[in-house]
Amino acid sequence: MPISLRPYTADDLPLLPGGDSPYDDWGPKQRREVPGSDLDGSGGLVIVDDDGSVLGDLSWHYVHWGPNAGSHNPMIGVWLRPEARGRGVGTQAQAALVDLFFRHTNVNRVEAHTDVENIAEQRSLAKAGFAAEGVVRGAQWRDGAFRDGYLYSILRTDPRD
Repeated sequence: MPISLRPYTADDLPLLPGGDSPYDDWGPKQRREVPGSDLDGSGGLVIVDDDGSVLGDLSWHYVHWGPNAGSHNPMIGVWLRPEARGRGVGTQAQAALVDLFFRHTNVNRVEAHTDVENIAEQRSLAKAGFAAEGVVRGAQWRDGAFRDGYLYSILRTDPRD
């Protein structure tokens, strides 16, 4: 299924509620504002299919591994509508976002984090070219408890299809 990424519009907000997956139990999630799509700051993009139907969204925020600007990189996340899951949409979307970061910014690394129980996202990240780096213990609060996760990354120099 061919997909594309585009900036949010206000009409997209009700179509992207989150909260219907066991890995979405972060508490109430309701976007009230349209996120920006600037790759140099926190933001998001909408995933659409070839007829323009909204399939989900991608978001990112920056993390730092050192004190200088060269040591920052985006941490990405994906959410898909139930009808888009299991069809390769997340893999395509995450790979496309990585390509945007490497073509339009100077970041060297893009990261993703997922719950240790979220096998589907682990497979998606691997198919998109991310390498698993290890367990991040007790790093995420979800469903009333701290949960372990896996940290993934892809570097500018890593091979990509």
